[in-house]
Amino acid sequence: MKLAFSTLGVPGLPVPDVLALATAHGYHGVELRAHPEEPVHPGLSAAGRADVAAEFKAAGVEVLGIAGYARVAAPGEDAPVVDEIRQLLHLAHDMGAPFIRVFPGADPALPAAESDAAAARRLGTVAEDAAALGVRVLLETHDSHRTGAAAIRVLGPVGHGHVGALWDVMHTWLGGEQPAETYAALAPHLGYVQVKDIASAEDTTPLPLGAGVLPLTECVDVLCRNGWDGWLCWEYEKRWYESAAPLPELLGGGRQHLLRLLDEAA
Repeated sequence: MKLAFSTLGVPGLPVPDVLALATAHGYHGVELRAHPEEPVHPGLSAAGRADVAAEFKAAGVEVLGIAGYARVAAPGEDAPVVDEIRQLLHLAHDMGAPFIRVFPGADPALPAAESDAAAARRLGTVAEDAAALGVRVLLETHDSHRTGAAAIRVLGPVGHGHVGALWDVMHTWLGGEQPAETYAALAPHLGYVQVKDIASAEDTTPLPLGAGVLPLTECVDVLCRNGWDGWLCWEYEKRWYESAAPLPELLGGGRQHLLRLLDEAA
């Protein structure tokens, strides 16, 4: 498997510094958080995109994905959501990234079937755009659809190879789903896996990998047993937790922990 980390752990850090961290600590790729406060976002010019893509290529580091904030199950009109996804798709294409991330974002006050249908409709609308650009749209297990069982209610009806799933191990655990259950639900659609660690369900402040309660060993075991050979991306949510330790000083240990889990699973 290949290892990456998310720029959510180093908010606002310039691209050359992100690449220096990746190369210094042996990561194969980086997930870029696509937000206006970050160096890479949908408003970046064509020249800026070309420059960033060239920097990644020169460093020998891959852009794993563009982590966007489109909420595909949110109430309202389809057009703004579809447009936001298409902007992310074009950004990923220009960066040479194989994936974009979207959230569910359903309103819990609305019937689940209504939200699921809206999400499936919007994802179905952009599926051919994604295919034409060579990018997959991944629905993250998050917020209103935090388990694999919930995500498959949307992905199943879409039924398109360029619409898949991003498994966030914290949210499926918080949803009470075992790793084997999540994998069984998402396997036909799985794009990549976000790993992280926390102290408890009540305290989700990010911790070094292996220092918390999340079932990382079980997740890696089930992936390896099933011959899955994709990406593990460490999403360290420093952006939302100022008290968390700085990610750069943890990257080396995090990589070693993941390599140990992979070795043990093998």
